[in-house]
Order: sequence, then structure tokens, then C-alpha cells
Amino acid sequence: MMRAARRLLAPDTLLGAAAVGLAFGALAEGVIDGPTWLLVVGLTATAATFLCLGAVAERGQSAGIAAGLRSGGPRAYAPALVHTVRAVHRDTGQLALDPQAAGSLFAFDLTVVPEGGRPFRVEVRHPLDVQDLLHRGHAVVEYDPRQPWRVVLPDRPPAEWAARARRLDPEAAHTTEGPPAGLPPGAHLLVAGAVVAAGLVGALHLAG
Repeated sequence: MMRAARRLLAPDTLLGAAAVGLAFGALAEGVIDGPTWLLVVGLTATAATFLCLGAVAERGQSAGIAAGLRSGGPRAYAPALVHTVRAVHRDTGQLALDPQAAGSLFAFDLTVVPEGGRPFRVEVRHPLDVQDLLHRGHAVVEYDPRQPWRVVLPDRPPAEWAARARRLDPEAAHTTEGPPAGLPPGAHLLVAGAVVAAGLVGALHLAG
């Protein structure tokens, strides 16, 4: 509860919520009894808001593809099983013939086995095969315990975790869950913006 409160009161969240709230408020006021220009502005701003929030959510939780770690966010190591390694085009995600070609990435299909949690499967993309996973069946990942769809492959994982990865039981993959779920990135801005919009519209009508 305290974490959620701190997140909502962060300066970037407050600024984003104010922008979303103004867009929603302009739309609501334009629909209720505002001038036509306010309705047009509200529609345009709301459409732009949904496009931006949708892009953020898609980038964070798209089809099991891992997002990067948040700056300053919590991090933990975990061993992982490697299912496949393939090369894909950076922009389209389609298979690439040459993993060394410009615009190509390695796509690592992994089952992450977090300490104290159920294993989950995720795809991590990286421009380099930093842990030589083309020739190994295990890896070490760094992930966000609060938003476990955020997973990266560290260049030099700690030796302790590398040893844990080597000891992983392949049967762990049989208890795997789908890609980690949770509120999409940007959802808190949508909720906070709706609250701001309700407050603005309510205040205007009480004052009028």
C-alpha cells in the first residue's frame, strides 16, 4: 500500500496524471455543456493520451517479450533455462538469417526460476550473446521482482548465480507459467488522470 502511494505521489506520476486529467476533463466538460472547441480539444487530447499509454503498455508487456529494467527500480538475480536462441529483426521481430547483421537481435526463449516464486517463461532480446547461450542450456537473468516482465541478461553474472543456473533441474520448465501478468505500465497514470478529471469537472460545476 505504501509503495503504491509513493508511486502515485512521485513527481513524474503527478505531472503525467495532471496532463491525462486535463485531457479527460476537457472531453467530459465538452460533452456535458462546454463549447464545441473544448469538445474537439478534449477528443484530440484524449486520443493522443490513449495512443501514448497504449505504446507504453505494449512496450512493457508485449506477447511475452521482456522489457528493460526501470532506472532505480528493484532488481534480483535468478537462474533460467534456455529453450531456444534465434536471431530476429529489431523492428519487425521476424526471423533474421544473419544474427550479426545490422538491425538484428538475439531472441532468447527462457524459463526464469525465481527464488521463492513459480517459474515463468519470457523472451529476452539482446544485441549480443553475452552469456554464450548458443552453446549452453542455462543462463542468469536480472529481473524486477515487482514487475517480473522486466528481465535482462547481465554481461557478467555473479559466480554464485552462474553455479545455481548450472544446477537447475530441467523439470522446472514443466511447472512454468505464462508471461508474468500485472497492471500494464502506464495504468496508474490512467487511473490517476481519471481521478484528476473527475475532480476538475466536479469543481467547475460546483463553482458554476
